[in-house]
Amino acid sequence: MDGIHFIDIYATKGIEYLIVIGFFMVFVLFARYLFGRSEEGEEAAAEGVARFRVPDGFFFHQGHGWLRPEAAHVGVLGLDDFAQKLVGYVNKVELPPVGASVAQGEKGWNLVIDSTPIPMLSPASGEVVAVNEAVLRNPEILREDPYGKGWLLKVKSPRIANEAHNLVSGKVALAWMENSLDKLHHIPVDHLGPLMQDGGVPVEGIARAVGGENWPEVAREHLLTSDAEQATRRFQS
Repeated sequence: MDGIHFIDIYATKGIEYLIVIGFFMVFVLFARYLFGRSEEGEEAAAEGVARFRVPDGFFFHQGHGWLRPEAAHVGVLGLDDFAQKLVGYVNKVELPPVGASVAQGEKGWNLVIDSTPIPMLSPASGEVVAVNEAVLRNPEILREDPYGKGWLLKVKSPRIANEAHNLVSGKVALAWMENSLDKLHHIPVDHLGPLMQDGGVPVEGIARAVGGENWPEVAREHLLTSDAEQATRRFQS
């Protein structure tokens, strides 16, 4: 029976099984690759949501000042990342002298932007035992490192640890800053930057971006120092 060829169907099925198994393995590997890329994307997105720096060990006041307790009842004070981005470039910092007293929730210092003073509240009470001379000479440090080299005051008080309990920290502080930014979205002005509308990273000088010529009022409102005259009187007293 020349010319007639028989096909081994079992061998054929085996080849088909191998093809199916091979395809399945490729699919699994491809799926794992996609899943891995998806996880990376989610992690990147999660990092992108954290639009403000909130380091561990810091406690934040609603006026956007921070307290970092140290030993011997001493607390280091400064302004947070939200405040820095809110006001933008600072031309000058006005700090109380060593020996002066500050109180939690009362006027602590001034940020001067284009000759306009923007008061900020102190996040803690105590006697001023040190001021950051480097920031007085070069306010640009505030933008570069608001939580490190950009500290403003050191105060001493036996109440430092207790007053830290009145402040927020960690994820709660981050959520509060994000919420503060969201509130700025609803200000009825014509100067809302496109980055903010898209939920992007805040530009420096948010108050000016959303408030235009009225930016000092926007800044003071969100730093809880709208009554600037009263705050200045407390600062000078």
